[in-house]
Amino acid sequence: MRVITNLVFTLMLLLETIAQQQPTEMTLDDCVKYALENNELVRISQFDSEIAEAQVRETTAAGLPQANINAGINYNFDLQENILPARFSDPNAAEGEEIAIAFGRAYDGNVALSINQLLFDGSYFVGLQAAKTFRELSSKEKIQTEIDIVEAVNKAYYNALITVEQLELLDKNIGRLDTLLRETNSMYEAGFAEKVDVDRIRVNYNNLKVDRSRSAQLQQISEKLLKFQMGMDLSQPIILTESLEAVEVIVPPIRSNDFDYNQRIEFSQLTTNETLAYLDMKNNKAQYLPKLNLSFGYGWNTASDDFSQLFIGRRWLDFGALGLSASIPVFDGFLKSNRIQQNKLQIKQVQSQMTYLKKSIDLEIEQSRINLNSQVETLDVQRQNVALAQEVYDITKMKYQEGVGSNSEVIDADTSLKEAQTNYLNSLFDAITSEIELKKALGILYQN
Repeated sequence: MRVITNLVFTLMLLLETIAQQQPTEMTLDDCVKYALENNELVRISQFDSEIAEAQVRETTAAGLPQANINAGINYNFDLQENILPARFSDPNAAEGEEIAIAFGRAYDGNVALSINQLLFDGSYFVGLQAAKTFRELSSKEKIQTEIDIVEAVNKAYYNALITVEQLELLDKNIGRLDTLLRETNSMYEAGFAEKVDVDRIRVNYNNLKVDRSRSAQLQQISEKLLKFQMGMDLSQPIILTESLEAVEVIVPPIRSNDFDYNQRIEFSQLTTNETLAYLDMKNNKAQYLPKLNLSFGYGWNTASDDFSQLFIGRRWLDFGALGLSASIPVFDGFLKSNRIQQNKLQIKQVQSQMTYLKKSIDLEIEQSRINLNSQVETLDVQRQNVALAQEVYDITKMKYQEGVGSNSEVIDADTSLKEAQTNYLNSLFDAITSEIELKKALGILYQN
């Protein structure tokens, strides 16, 4: 029976391992969703949000009734004595005569319940507002982390697609040169070409093989970078289902005159920081107000020279008290006044930061817009260059095969075609990256 159980367990582990190694097909949206659920930075920011929630509850708890039960038993092995007139115990004692009398018993015990309730404290109510605002700030910091991750995953995804496309183009180029090499070698054997023609093509062919090997390594690195940004196990195989042919780089509409700066999470965070500064100043002003507390206490105590007598119920005497206390600030050496002055300066500082950030956002949007327009124009030119280079290569090869062109012209045309293809892919990635950066500048890259 144990053998069968071990076999079943081993089989289950094997099936699980095989399932984990099956490639997972993923679109860009799949990768972004996976990253927002598994990236460690998101988890860390989530912990910060949960900590902020706990702090809100902690602040709220300070205004709720605080109850305690205290109990104790003491052995008074050396009772405290007090000097009293002798007449306190002997009416016939002489005038001025004194005696030492100990008050208390060898053993005493007590049990008491105390309840305190805050009735009024201006700082407490301001603290509740500040705690909720802090929670809001923590939430915005989490969104900032998510935006950065979405940007990183987008760039890594398209970078991985570019490296895959580069590999496919290199394979096509190698196949094309391989065909040309065999044809030229046949012409050389037939006496219609020179050995140097074969050697020129073979040099280019060998260089392409080296480039292909490097690109394969680069493709593996780019894929691992994508999985790292996603928070995925680097050994988990994935298949990117998006196609570069379906990618359309678009310049988003920009209305700079009425741009809502709160779309940028950084500006929204500064707005929350300004609110926190105002609340801190409000808290310091509230400390000029009196504080009121209500207290209630009830308990029992007893005393005896015999320890066993402590546990006799009739010896426990009850007591109780209900009280109201007030604390009225009078003078603190201008402590609160200086704190309020600091708050005013902090508010002005945050407002200056907001003004500076607005200018920075305007500049960032304009730079990103100009850069994207330039990249789109460059991409269009590089796309045309690929078509022209392909046409030149086809014509040059045809002329060479018909005996009216040279081998060097074919090699030059092939080199130009490879260069045009590489330039196009680089331009495509630059254009995609520019579009991502412009969307981030506009605050529309990721909407939570």
